[in-house]
Amino acid sequence: MKIDTTDTLPRLIPEVIPQKRVKAPAKLSFASIRAALPLALRKLSPRQMVHSPVMFTVLIGAALCTVVTVIDLASASADAVFSLAVTIWLWLTVLFGTLSESIAEGRGKAQAASLRAGRTSVMARQVRLDAGRRPAVMADLVAAEFIQTPATELTVGDVVVCSAGDTIPSDGEVIAGLASIDESTITGESAPVIRESGGDRSSVTGGTKVLSDQILVRITAAPGQTFIDRMIKLVEGASRQKTPNEIALNVLLVSLTIVFVVVVMALAPMASLANAVPTPIVLVALLVCLIPTTIGALVPAIGIAGMDRLVQHNVLATSGRAVETAGDVDTLLLDKTGTITFGNRRAVGFFPVEGVSNRELVVAARLSSLADETPEGRSIVELADAELAAPELDQAELAGTELAGQLSLREPSLESLEARARAGEVQLEAVEFSASTRMSGLDLVEAGYKREIRKGAASAVEAYADAEGLPERAAQEVQRVSESGGTPLLVAENGKVLGVIELADVVKPGMRERFAQLRLMGIRTIMITGDNKVTAAAIAKTAGVDDFVAEATPEDKLAVIKHEQAEGHLVAMTGDGTNDAPALAAADVGVAMNSGTPAAKEAANMVDLDSDPTKLIDVVGIGKQLLITRGSLTTFSVANDVAKYFAIVPALFAAAFPGLGLLNIMGLSSPNSAILSAVIFNALIIIVLVPLALKGVKYRAVSAAQALGRNLLIYGLGGLVAPFIGIKLIDLLISLIPGLN
Repeated sequence: MKIDTTDTLPRLIPEVIPQKRVKAPAKLSFASIRAALPLALRKLSPRQMVHSPVMFTVLIGAALCTVVTVIDLASASADAVFSLAVTIWLWLTVLFGTLSESIAEGRGKAQAASLRAGRTSVMARQVRLDAGRRPAVMADLVAAEFIQTPATELTVGDVVVCSAGDTIPSDGEVIAGLASIDESTITGESAPVIRESGGDRSSVTGGTKVLSDQILVRITAAPGQTFIDRMIKLVEGASRQKTPNEIALNVLLVSLTIVFVVVVMALAPMASLANAVPTPIVLVALLVCLIPTTIGALVPAIGIAGMDRLVQHNVLATSGRAVETAGDVDTLLLDKTGTITFGNRRAVGFFPVEGVSNRELVVAARLSSLADETPEGRSIVELADAELAAPELDQAELAGTELAGQLSLREPSLESLEARARAGEVQLEAVEFSASTRMSGLDLVEAGYKREIRKGAASAVEAYADAEGLPERAAQEVQRVSESGGTPLLVAENGKVLGVIELADVVKPGMRERFAQLRLMGIRTIMITGDNKVTAAAIAKTAGVDDFVAEATPEDKLAVIKHEQAEGHLVAMTGDGTNDAPALAAADVGVAMNSGTPAAKEAANMVDLDSDPTKLIDVVGIGKQLLITRGSLTTFSVANDVAKYFAIVPALFAAAFPGLGLLNIMGLSSPNSAILSAVIFNALIIIVLVPLALKGVKYRAVSAAQALGRNLLIYGLGGLVAPFIGIKLIDLLISLIPGLN
């Protein structure tokens, strides 16, 4: 069917009210525990428990104690009540371990549920053109056919049209048009964003809603592989793999477990020499209390919670490895524009050289920016229009110059020039900006007169106009603008420099303080910018970065990353454009902006849904918090084991070896009470530490030595003291219960 596109295209997609993405609860609650309990029970399966060797050992011990307890109960043994109590608490120890992981996964499932709620099955308007041509501009839609296609049947490369009120059916890239998009279904923010063809803000996400205008979208994701689909899998924990540090920690925990198994097995023959052979229940209880069950139970929860904290900051990590690596990063590469500065550089003035009128420079600057769709290019056109007072240029003011009589000067827009070009009145060619030339502009041929207008970085235009040389006035203005922290652009025509455009940008408040914190953490910051060295130095000094790379190309970014990595550094960087993809892929931590191109998001190992480049600093903090949390709880767990040793062994063998009585510091009431108190404390401490594992140990920007000292003081000493207090209190309660003492 043919559709008239002179007005808004009729809607074939039902209107969907976007739902604000629900974030996981910040605190542990009884509701979250109740919801996680069924999953925790399912995780008691040996097939799942075997992936956690420490807790699998506890599971085997609990099963063995269950058999012994049944025999004791059947034979009415005097130790039956004691055996039953120990067995129950051993099973609770295993359950608390799986519960901690289930609670962490449950927080992700809550986020996934809200994402699923925001999805809906829609019909897309797939575009088919005569002769199989693909649309390139919105005008092509006049001759287009639209076929209703379910979103689930769209394949990579299909082209759909989306108008105001439509839901974008799948992930894609805008190839024509501009629209305001509501992305609250994935970012949680209600403020609309602009997505347009060309540049680094062309990516759109399936499930988001078009609020105004109309765009052509080329599908870039297969069904089931969209951004939201991948996000759901990740926040649920289904795609989580153990990180290298986590694997190394598990190896350590397994080694400690093996050591204590050997130690406990050796205790039986040693005790037999004194006719004090411990029962199987006692040996299993002793083993469980001595092996690092606390950290063994909490390791999965810590890893999942680390990714969850990233999601809370609207950052999606493709793996736990990326989160962990962020904690070890010691070099940050930061783009100047949008990261250190606000990024909305705007033209604030035109400064012609001698022999060139202000009007002549303004006209040339305006023409050179008509095809420039960047914010800077648009600001140049806006400022030029303001200075010229009207889009129609005044021919009288150009009288006597070599530009007099050129009709193209009176054209108000690029569209009108293109119309004249189609009519054969002029020859027109837009020169797009490229990283190699660092210039853009327009080539016009009219009535046999060729105008080659260029606008770009000072060094690039100076090289372009090398034959004419850089006028002294232009050099002075470039120096002045650069030293003030602005960005100078030179305008040239046919190899002759006409003047300077000043672009102004502002360093974001608080950046100097944040970089000072990073420096204290041992992290070196490098600013990457395409500006000249003088401008880059001024911005770097104001912001407080450690180093900078000026006049940088995508190749330069990659070279800096390779150089830093060759010197043994771990590097993180942000980017949003296709030209950033190689560097994002090479960096140890690459954070792509959600507003960026699909190539950038595929290359990176993290995606920032808010498209805030400064989020990289938060990502590093979250990574360090993950490592610190794991280290702190490991220290606490090992210290716990030492304290429990002094609780159990002296009480257990004091009768056989009287000398051990000196180590019975706690003065526990009986061997049975000592063992049961330690087992209960061992189980309860896991559930007590779950909130800390989920929330994370607070990270402070201090040196490594200070962090280690604080860790040993708080969690090492705390891990030693807590069991003495906890086990003694439990022992006092148990001593009041008949049959357990």
